[in-house]
Amino acid sequence: MKLLPKQLNTRLQLRKQLRRASGFQIAIAHRLRQLNVEDWRTVTAAQSFYFSPEYLQMIEVAGPANLEPRYALISDDDGPRAAVCMQIVQVSLEHFGEPGKRKLKVPLTERILVCGNLLSYGQHGVCFAPGSTPAELWPAVADALYRTRRCEKLDGQTNLIVVKDILEADKEPSACLGKLSYSAVETEPNMVLTLPEGVHTHADYLANLASKYRNAVKSQIYKPFDAAGFRMERLDDVASVTGHLQDLYLQTHTNARLRPFMLDQEYWPALAAAAGARIVFHVAVKGSHIYGFVVTLKDADTAVVWHIGFDREAATNGVPLYLRLLHASLTQSIDFGCRRVSFGRTALAPKARIGCRPEPMQVWVRHRQPLLNRAISPLLRLIQHEDAPEYSPFKKDNQPL
Repeated sequence: MKLLPKQLNTRLQLRKQLRRASGFQIAIAHRLRQLNVEDWRTVTAAQSFYFSPEYLQMIEVAGPANLEPRYALISDDDGPRAAVCMQIVQVSLEHFGEPGKRKLKVPLTERILVCGNLLSYGQHGVCFAPGSTPAELWPAVADALYRTRRCEKLDGQTNLIVVKDILEADKEPSACLGKLSYSAVETEPNMVLTLPEGVHTHADYLANLASKYRNAVKSQIYKPFDAAGFRMERLDDVASVTGHLQDLYLQTHTNARLRPFMLDQEYWPALAAAAGARIVFHVAVKGSHIYGFVVTLKDADTAVVWHIGFDREAATNGVPLYLRLLHASLTQSIDFGCRRVSFGRTALAPKARIGCRPEPMQVWVRHRQPLLNRAISPLLRLIQHEDAPEYSPFKKDNQPL
């Protein structure tokens, strides 16, 4: 009997490994309430807000129409060890590229299983119980993803799995995915600001900047914003202005090249209610009209500059709405007592001038069809992403570590 070539035999063994049970107990659910929510809290307590039942159940009610949540709770005989947040998103060509400029009009749709959260940036797919060893549990995460994808056949084939926003600290523990036919691809980085010691107000932040950067903030952002008659206010009653927020969100959202989902109007008050004191909305106002908004979240020790929307016409006419909203969120982050501020992965240059540094992120991708999956890896290596420019806005003696 002729033996199989070594390379083919290795692939077959890896495929068998993918289909082998991890040895952990895995519960999979469409709704969080179908799981033991107290076990979920045991795993996720005091960790990211994005794993909290309050947030996840809010998404179930007020999340995007083309997004369906899935959950997995991984346990052993000693109790719950990991919580997995998944989303099945149905996308089409309408979700990609510049609106109105697509040459291809084929009604192509695809269901994608995402381990993570499309509404956020960061590793919000897997949460490990305190004291656990992530490298021991990632094979169980792969097991949960495989089982979830297989369960979806009755609702429609789910061909692609994406494990979203793997940070540097997650790369080695999740490396088992590479042995299970997943391919890694680097994405645009998350821009993160680490504030120098002794910064307790926005004025302290400005005092730590080199003079040319400090003068630029004052003369190019604050001065023209104020001169145009605008002011920045904290928004306490989100429900009363949801229509305004939605309009501004759409003006910003529809301009993006990648739009895998669209939030609805009821999302904004639902988010405010779910997050409570952790979240603050700021609005840019002229007279009684809102021209922009930004959402700032206190997520454990990190402040997240999250959703943003602004009036495109006013911005085109020279009002620095976007930059002023970023500084409003930065001010709130300092007020939260956070030294680490996550600004997200777009508009890398202006965020670098604020003092942010790039935090590399990657995704793991796997297609269910072996032949297509083999083609994915070289294609992913061709994907280019924007690199963050290098700036040193802080005084030499005040550079963050």
